[in-house]
Amino acid sequence: MSKAFDAVGILGIGASLPEKVLTNYDLEKMVDTSDEWITKRTGISERRILPEDVPAYMLGIDAAKKALVNAGMDAEDIDLIIVTTSTPDYLTPSTSCIIQDGINAKKAAAFDLNAACSGFIYGMSVVRQFIINGTYKHILLVACEALSKVTDWKDRNTCVLFGDGVGAAVFGPVEKDYGILATHLGADGSLGRCLTIPCCSINDEDLEKRPNGNKMTLWMDGSEVFKFAVRVVSQAVTRVLDEKNLNLDDISMIIPHQANIRIIDGASKRLGIPQEKMYKNLHKYGNISSASIPVALCEAVSEDMVKKGDNIVLVGFGGGLTWASALLRWNK
Repeated sequence: MSKAFDAVGILGIGASLPEKVLTNYDLEKMVDTSDEWITKRTGISERRILPEDVPAYMLGIDAAKKALVNAGMDAEDIDLIIVTTSTPDYLTPSTSCIIQDGINAKKAAAFDLNAACSGFIYGMSVVRQFIINGTYKHILLVACEALSKVTDWKDRNTCVLFGDGVGAAVFGPVEKDYGILATHLGADGSLGRCLTIPCCSINDEDLEKRPNGNKMTLWMDGSEVFKFAVRVVSQAVTRVLDEKNLNLDDISMIIPHQANIRIIDGASKRLGIPQEKMYKNLHKYGNISSASIPVALCEAVSEDMVKKGDNIVLVGFGGGLTWASALLRWNK
């Protein structure tokens, strides 16, 4: 056990996305839909898709290596690896163990965490506690998702939404009053059936009534998830700001889960902030579950949209149903 630390922040960040681009025009040839319909209802123009024979953990290894390079660290410096995923390549071994081997992080413990699209922020909260209490000093958090593997490509309501990708970050001690200032986690299991991915064939009357039956593919009640998301995003953002007695004027940027442009715009109206304050890249990648927030953060940093001292809010929502938010003061 190392000594306890006062502040925890991101030391390095990286992302990895498949080369294959699936456009709305490609989807027009696969299912009864159109570019106009998809763009208007979701804001998505294209998404990245893994080849069928390529596992998601390959992207996870690549993103992890990029985050380490960005942090100026070696894999041997990592004490723990946490992978957030709702689409693991294996139930066992965990994706975290596969990535540990792939980057040769021999000293690191490893486990996976599933909070669906809220997973990266759930992971950040766990990371923060481990480092603050002195259990570990440097932790690698990887959001590794391949939604294309569980997408029903005949369901036009969902197949237009999802893509694949990985975002990774190295966390460690930072100077006082920087890094993660506050986190908030929430869940409402009574709404869990609104978004499901069965991992085996089970006897469930609710699943049998659905158009895709009991298949091991993603199903979503879009209208219920939409109403839930718009409500909890604004509440979760306000919650972490109130904890530190800050207001929206103190925030440089909000990076929301990239699920649907109407959800993001609806949340910005509820909060009373300009849409420009909400970072968006879903037009390029679609919904990549827990990876959407770290990929967006990585892009914002690479575009020089984030500077040291900026207050940033990350906010996610997804299956469970879950939600989460984090307030950061950028330390790099």
